[in-house]
Amino acid sequence: MLVRHAKARGSNGSDSDRPLSDLGYEQCRIVAREMSGVGLDPEVALVSTARRAKETFNAMAAAAGWAVEPTLLEHLYNGYVEETLAAIRAVAPDCATAMVVGHEPTMSATAYKLAGAGSMPDAVTRVRRGLPTAGVAVVQVDGPWDSVGLEPTILRWLLTPLA
Repeated sequence: MLVRHAKARGSNGSDSDRPLSDLGYEQCRIVAREMSGVGLDPEVALVSTARRAKETFNAMAAAAGWAVEPTLLEHLYNGYVEETLAAIRAVAPDCATAMVVGHEPTMSATAYKLAGAGSMPDAVTRVRRGLPTAGVAVVQVDGPWDSVGLEPTILRWLLTPLA
């Protein structure tokens, strides 16, 4: 699952210190409940070190009842597709479901890169335009994690908040 952080407040200082807005917290609750409702509960969570990304994961985990501890990765804040893929490829082989919480345009660009044959056409079109705040691109990985981006994957669907 590739997740764009939820709606943040404007900056009064460092971009990496921007907190979520009230709307952002509501987006997290909506999307996390949708995810859990369809069985998308992460075993591993790779999260950007930016405050809004950490708050997004924590709010989603609280709403969905996830017990997973996030792994904070600075290169998810400033990195791009290849850094994101490298983080995913390092997920333990016994993990069934992983989540990455990051930023635009990287989350949508990564989803687009992973949208192989059999991907949902509407989802491919939408990620090409970018993920909305708190948007989740769900990618089916049939091989081992260390093959992500090297072997075919399928963009199955997008979850977006109504708020």
